[in-house]
Formats: sequence, C-alpha cells, structure tokens
Amino acid sequence: MNNLPEKVSRNASFTRQNLVLPMRAEDLRYAPDGVALLHDVSLQIAEGGVSMILGANGAGKSILMRILHGLITPHGGRVLWRGGEATDAVRRRQAMVFQKPVLLRRSVAANMEHALKAAGVARGDRGPRIEAALQEAGIAHLAKRPARVLSGGEQQRLAVARALSLRPDVLFLDEPTASLDPASTAAIEALILAADRRGCKVVMISHDLHQAQRLAGEIVFMDRGRITEQSAAETFFEQPASTAARDFLAGRLHLPDGTTS
Repeated sequence: MNNLPEKVSRNASFTRQNLVLPMRAEDLRYAPDGVALLHDVSLQIAEGGVSMILGANGAGKSILMRILHGLITPHGGRVLWRGGEATDAVRRRQAMVFQKPVLLRRSVAANMEHALKAAGVARGDRGPRIEAALQEAGIAHLAKRPARVLSGGEQQRLAVARALSLRPDVLFLDEPTASLDPASTAAIEALILAADRRGCKVVMISHDLHQAQRLAGEIVFMDRGRITEQSAAETFFEQPASTAARDFLAGRLHLPDGTTS
C-alpha cells in the first residue's frame, strides 16, 4: 500500500488569495570576497504548485533561497514582490525552515507560542493555532515535551508546523527532509501538500529526485551559480532542456572547471 502523499494538481483551487506573489528576481549576483557564487540569476515565482529548486552541491540553491527570503543581501540585482521591494508587511507573510531545525530550549508548545507572539498574533488566537498545527503535524501528544529531546523527524515536523502556524503566503524550505526516515519524510511531505492546497506557495530545495517528482509543480534547475532552466516538473523530467540538467538526472556531476564526472 502506498502511503506517500498525493501530489496536488497545479490547477487546484486554493482557499485564499496569495497577497505577495508573483515574486520576481532580476539579475541577482552574489560574490563574497570576489568569488562569484551567483551569476545574474533571474526567475519568477507565481501562485500554484510547489516550486522545487534542484542542482548539485555548490550550485547556489541555498544562497538563492536566502536572498529571496531577505536573509542575504545580493551584491547586484533585486527581488520584487508584486512589482515592489520587500516591505515589512511582505516579510511577515513569509516563513522559512532550514535543514537543521532552529528550536528554543523550551517545550514544543512554547516554541510555537514564541513564534506566534513574535509575529504579533493575538494571545487568544495562539492556542487554537498551536493545537491545530500540532495536530496536523501528528505531534500534538508531544506539546509539553522539551523540543530539543525530540527525534530528528519530530523536530522537523515541529519546525514546519511552527512556520505554517504563522499562515505565510510563501514558505521557503531548505532540504527539510534530508536525513529523515521514510515515515518522517512522508509526514513532512503531507504538510507541504496541505499547505499548497490552502494557498501557501512552497519554494523548496531538495536533492531527492523521487521527492521532486512526487511534490513539484515546477522545477528551477541551477548549475554553478546559474539557473539553466525553469519549467513544469513533467517537462523537466521527461525533456530537460539543458545539458547540465540532463547530466544531473543521469547522475553525472558538473565540476567547477566545466568538465563532468
């Protein structure tokens, strides 16, 4: 029996309007200490479906995501949200979860409470949000347990639940299921698809091609600091347009000197 979540149609109807998309990145450059890690990267992210960023290690995926989320300032180019620069209101409608969860030395519920309070959610609304998010993540029974004693999979479920309790319009996920067991991976994927159905745009990094096929509506493929293609997931996996993408799918690695291994 297949317990993996069913991928949402890219044409699915959403339960709310996304207030910050489309997002457009224009000619992003990032070169710390003169080492170019992003080269004139441009892309657009629209509503509907999960956008999956793929590429080999060192391709620039995490740097790009951090720039889009506002954690890193690019050395050139800009990121526009509905045609304008990111405002505090736009930033409040985003959330991000990292590969290694960032959790406070307090209980599961208190971690949730802290995030909601910091986001300005009214006290009376926090309890119902916490209960609903933990229930959906399958960890409501752990509400009083110290967050840092949870298993890796439970910690990541908490991190995703905490982010989703903020009801973001855009959720950035940097390899949220790396090193997790199949059950925890399936649980995280179910949360991702549930968020997608509710109208939250998910932008996610993964190295798992099977996961990308299960979840993605579109693929953004990066190679050595550049986006070589952005296309529907079905098109990418069936007819990749770039040599770099074809080599990646075939398991061949592009080296910095331009050769493959």
